[in-house]
Amino acid sequence: MGLVYSEPICQAAYDGDVRQLYHFLSEDPNGLNVQEPRTGDTPLIAACRRRNVVVVNYLLENQANVHLTNKKQRTCLHYVSKTSLSLLDYLLIALLMPILLLGYFLLLQKQRQSISVMTAVLSSRINVNAVDYKGNTALHYTCLRKSYHLVRLLLDRSADVNIKNNDGETPLDIATRLKFNKIVRMLQKTQ
Repeated sequence: MGLVYSEPICQAAYDGDVRQLYHFLSEDPNGLNVQEPRTGDTPLIAACRRRNVVVVNYLLENQANVHLTNKKQRTCLHYVSKTSLSLLDYLLIALLMPILLLGYFLLLQKQRQSISVMTAVLSSRINVNAVDYKGNTALHYTCLRKSYHLVRLLLDRSADVNIKNNDGETPLDIATRLKFNKIVRMLQKTQ
């Protein structure tokens, strides 16, 4: 289940196979920023789609270009911000919740994973206000996902709360519409 890339290095990054990435990069260092023909994803974007902090850190240490965008004009930061739980994650959480709160701990682990990947990506010189083809920034997506911790990380990096997407909504408008009051207060403090 998941994406299948025609570029082997993108697939290795998506699958979280650091050994395979090392092998590909030792053979061809230029493969670090290769873009998959169908989607335009880079290995870094592929790793961010899966929230794999080990692979993201490895690629960033090897100077992966964080500014590259795919065919939807999204950077790796957009995918960290867009990431939500998969259907399988929801099922596991629902099934394991009654059993010693294991579902709750799984949920916490997924949140920590997202925070770690976001922190790693933000440690680079990425443009936190980059917009995709819908005009959304990473802050728009974190507000849509009600990701308090990720919103705080973006605000700490001076994400612009006044950028309007193609629908004319700012991140504050989204949080207000969805009644995410804690995020609304966080965004209002920065204005």
